Amino acid sequence: MNHDNQKNHLKAYGIVYFSLQNGLKAKWLLNHDGGAFLIENNKAIENECKIRGVSYEIISDAKSQLILEEISAPSSNKEAVTLEKAPKIAVYSPKDKMPWDDAVTMVLSYAEIPFDVIYDKEILADKLLLYEWLHLHHEDFTGQYGKFYGSFRTAPWYIQQKQEAEKLAKELGFSKVSDEKLAVAKKIRDYVIGGGFMFAMCSATDSFDIALAAEGVDIAEAMFDDDASDINYQSKIDYNKTFAFKDFLLEKNPSVYEFSSIDMTNKRNIPKTSDYFSLIEFSAKWDPIPTMLTQNHTVLVKGFMGQTTSFDRNTVKTNLLILGENTVNREARYIHGTKGKGLFTFYGGHDPEDYTHRVGDPKTELDLHPNSPGYRLILNNVLFPAAKKQKQKT
Repeated sequence: MNHDNQKNHLKAYGIVYFSLQNGLKAKWLLNHDGGAFLIENNKAIENECKIRGVSYEIISDAKSQLILEEISAPSSNKEAVTLEKAPKIAVYSPKDKMPWDDAVTMVLSYAEIPFDVIYDKEILADKLLLYEWLHLHHEDFTGQYGKFYGSFRTAPWYIQQKQEAEKLAKELGFSKVSDEKLAVAKKIRDYVIGGGFMFAMCSATDSFDIALAAEGVDIAEAMFDDDASDINYQSKIDYNKTFAFKDFLLEKNPSVYEFSSIDMTNKRNIPKTSDYFSLIEFSAKWDPIPTMLTQNHTVLVKGFMGQTTSFDRNTVKTNLLILGENTVNREARYIHGTKGKGLFTFYGGHDPEDYTHRVGDPKTELDLHPNSPGYRLILNNVLFPAAKKQKQKT
């Protein structure tokens, strides 16, 4: 899985998932050869590698033992993590096609990793209990329809989206979309607290926390829910209810395409040519979880924009781990934390291989980016629950 020898880093994760599905033994060799995988030899796996265009090497038992001995050396910042089973994956997303694409859905499909699409009805019916891993599609949990009002309120897709959301809320017994989305956010919160793993990108990160913090407070203006927001609602925000963020200020102007001061999009002054973020190095033996989540064939990852591009370090809670950051701009791009018995990862930006993805832009073709470091971070999270029973040393 290093930079030079792997033809398709993204599909390699699908090979590992396929192996676990078929009951084969596998280990994730953290910090070894770019985060390589050691899989029990099987002709079916060889054939799949050839079909999917994934580079592999067949080694003897003696050589594999030497590798494991090298990794186990106390002086080595490496670890071999046993992968136990293929996690059952859910993607929280509207069932109909949206006017933008979702990076996680695309890379799961490209890597040939199976997943189920679930939405509000399934969440409120406690279907989350069937899954080990949940991704939150580009979503607005605050009931403000993605804050697209300023630019797209007359667009047919925006009008239809609003109508469908209101219809669904009524079907589920809620008078407002914001109330229905809060109920969904609380179910997801409980899922994580109970031991689930949640991964979110772009606006699903901050809007999720904002919805939880604003429980019982009307922060939506009349064009969103047909009544006025609460007076002085900023003072009523409860940061103790959030997963990741604190001390943020909400964007009160409904025409501004922004939720709060969490996001760094409008605070950035970084040219595209020098927009990179660096991955933090962790101790593989003492901190295997963040080490798994940051496995890559490079420590520098190309930046990419989104409605929520990155997170202001001043709004990130101190108990979170920063996995990737741009130190020049003091922005966190990739963060991880625990909530109850579960874990979550927030990843800023919309599409790792489309710098400024906008509504109506064409879909990213991952065949053109089979070795994308930015997409590889997503797949680290997808595969991580296979080893989540590993005991943490810290």
